[in-house]
Amino acid sequence: MAKAKTLYSCTECGDTLSKWQGQCPSCHAWNTLVETIAGVAAPSRYSALSVVSQVVSLAAVEAVEDERVATGIGELDRVLGGGVVKGGVVLIGGDPGIGKSTLLLQALSGMSAAHRTLYVSGEESARQIALRAHRLQLDAADLQLLAEIQLEKILATLNEHKPFIAVIDSIQTVYSEALQSAPGSVAQVRECAAQLTRYAKQTGTVIFLVGHVTKEGALAGPRVLEHIVDTVLYFEGDTSSAFRLVRAFKNRFGAVNELGVFAMTDKGLKGVSNPSAIFLSGHSADVPGSCVMVTQEGTRPLLVEIQALVESSPSPNPRRLSVGLEQNRLAMLLAVLHRHAGLACYDQDVFINAVGGVRINEPAADLPLLLAIVSSFKNKAMQDKLVVFGEVGLAGEIRPVQRGQERLKEAAKLGFTRAIVPAANKPRQAIAGMDVIAVERLQDAVAYLREQG
Repeated sequence: MAKAKTLYSCTECGDTLSKWQGQCPSCHAWNTLVETIAGVAAPSRYSALSVVSQVVSLAAVEAVEDERVATGIGELDRVLGGGVVKGGVVLIGGDPGIGKSTLLLQALSGMSAAHRTLYVSGEESARQIALRAHRLQLDAADLQLLAEIQLEKILATLNEHKPFIAVIDSIQTVYSEALQSAPGSVAQVRECAAQLTRYAKQTGTVIFLVGHVTKEGALAGPRVLEHIVDTVLYFEGDTSSAFRLVRAFKNRFGAVNELGVFAMTDKGLKGVSNPSAIFLSGHSADVPGSCVMVTQEGTRPLLVEIQALVESSPSPNPRRLSVGLEQNRLAMLLAVLHRHAGLACYDQDVFINAVGGVRINEPAADLPLLLAIVSSFKNKAMQDKLVVFGEVGLAGEIRPVQRGQERLKEAAKLGFTRAIVPAANKPRQAIAGMDVIAVERLQDAVAYLREQG
């Protein structure tokens, strides 16, 4: 009997090697080669590629907007860009137990009354899915269920029932008989995802793929998996918290970095209509080291409280700890604060936290972060009902951010009366009930806080 040939595939770029080595020669990533068994592909899998496709002029292609179909869950529709699109493939990942299967089961149950739906479970039995639906009190009379992990049987069932939307839970458990490697391997995940995506494009079926994540939080399997699908969603948040965040990292049919906020209840995941209330701690009195900022998540402005704690360090190497914001940017901003505002923190421990477990990646958090540090260092609370946003440059200038007008309107809607913003973001027309203080330099913002204190 011939011995199976072993190959090593890179999880980042998908390149294959005959021998293992520490660094992938194609993408230069370290420790990304995993062992897989080379399988002989069936000749009929790509037989359609032998047919010559017709070349058309781009101007002759009719540009028609894709019709959106709502899932019935408002926050999920927001992240998807308004609903699902026919033939769209959505990959959703997250930590175990965070609510991926619960959210999709709720969505399919709500859509089953008007559309054909199919839930393919590779990890749980049909009885377990039924118990979950009963516990969540879902009307699943029209929801079709299939407990199967073989790709060929799943495709045959899809061809027979022709559902409008199908869920594959999860892609790491599905395997194809055309390959000899085990389910979850690089080759199996890549091939099964490609076959399901091809089916979705040919038939117009909406397919949701549930993906496992690694201990670092990235989607398990080859990175090419994220390139194959149309939309990539990530669940964020701690399983011990009652709130879950769903963020879009890729969306061919909508805005990228859109955010949906859910609350986990005994009846499943419920959308949060006012997510800014989650990220504001609601102090009974003003406290030092607290600054409220307006961040932009996709098309949604959110108010988030940034907290800072500055304390004398007993160690010759002071600590710099940031939760929810970028650690390296914190070190850079502390240097800018020293150079252009005269506030030295080289002998201070600095701790930064974004309330509510949200992660802020945009530079608009620079100015509120520095003002929270100044407030904690001076032990003076900032004004009540004050919001701040703005990017800080290395030269100490306050640079404008996008959608400044929408940020100020959202803050005014929630009762805030003052705002410190970049001079370029000052609105041309006054916003009712909002006093806007425009600053051009970091020292101007710090001087304003000292005057008010």
